[in-house]
Amino acid sequence: MTIHLNADTSSGHDFLFRDILTFLLERGVSGATLIRPEAGFGSHHRLHDQQADGAGGLHLPVRIEFLESAEKLAEIISDLSVMVYDGVIEVQDTTILKVGVS
Repeated sequence: MTIHLNADTSSGHDFLFRDILTFLLERGVSGATLIRPEAGFGSHHRLHDQQADGAGGLHLPVRIEFLESAEKLAEIISDLSVMVYDGVIEVQDTTILKVGVS
């Protein structure tokens, strides 16, 4: 699953990406990664990057990615969909060829 957001999207008391990461951790998702692209644009076709957004580039895109079973996803998708009021949730099937655990 990939969740596409803006870094400055608020959840009311914090940034939404932080609340989503906390939610995933508390719900027992195997792992998640926050990715901060250098630039991007969405459906409004306005480019966001460090130069366009000024100090800190707060309106830059962020992505949260994680792999999880269909069963676990079914448990959390309803609550997660409510949380992501501004952004995109993308789900796709994948094939895992190897998991290296040290």
